[in-house]
Amino acid sequence: MVKFAVIIPAAGDSTRFQGSRYKKPFVELKGRAIWLRTVEHFVNRDDVSEVVMVLAQDDVEDFKWRFAANLAFLPLTIAAGGATRAESVQNGISQLAKPCEFIAVHDAARPLLTKQWITELFAAAEQRSAVIPATPVSSTVKSVDAQGQIQKTVDRTSLMLAQTPQVFRRSILEDAYAAADDPSAFTDEASLVEASGVAVFVHPGWPMNIKITTQDDFQLAEALIGALPAGGGLQSLHPFDDERFR
Repeated sequence: MVKFAVIIPAAGDSTRFQGSRYKKPFVELKGRAIWLRTVEHFVNRDDVSEVVMVLAQDDVEDFKWRFAANLAFLPLTIAAGGATRAESVQNGISQLAKPCEFIAVHDAARPLLTKQWITELFAAAEQRSAVIPATPVSSTVKSVDAQGQIQKTVDRTSLMLAQTPQVFRRSILEDAYAAADDPSAFTDEASLVEASGVAVFVHPGWPMNIKITTQDDFQLAEALIGALPAGGGLQSLHPFDDERFR
């Protein structure tokens, strides 16, 4: 069986997530932390060799203390992050201890996945080596100046909104990091791999796979989590079970 390692970056400062004492991955979504809902989609899969969660250095000890009961039942590696997303992902990759053919990078604040969606994406990666989920831009797009005046209407025909997990053959992602003069200049792993000259392909994304960035996103996630396709989610780990996803 082809094996995938999963890197979960959670080292950001959550500056746009106002009104909470905790950073967004650590906030409870319908009774369970966002990061926990995210990680549980991957840890019990037969095709996932290991999961590495990358935290800001200042958060590591508090995280281990606060979530000790959860971590006791999770096969999860914790890594310290860097100053940028790219550095954090690299640190996560450096902690991989088991063989894998592919690496998937998934935002900690995207908890609304299902087992079937992940399976489809992993299968696409096996076929094409470098794949990300993305959805078409459905709204009219405007380009504006600093004062907010519209300069032009942008043709949306070929525009896509990138999501995660972004999945790459391990050698492709590691080579892309090695070739980049400044990996931190890239906003996601796909753009880094694109710059290395390797073709990256889009697999149809799913609209509910939102990234929780603001409080408005959080409220939307609360509404959507009960609407995930029946039987599509991953069963939680004892003793923190969520019957709706059985």
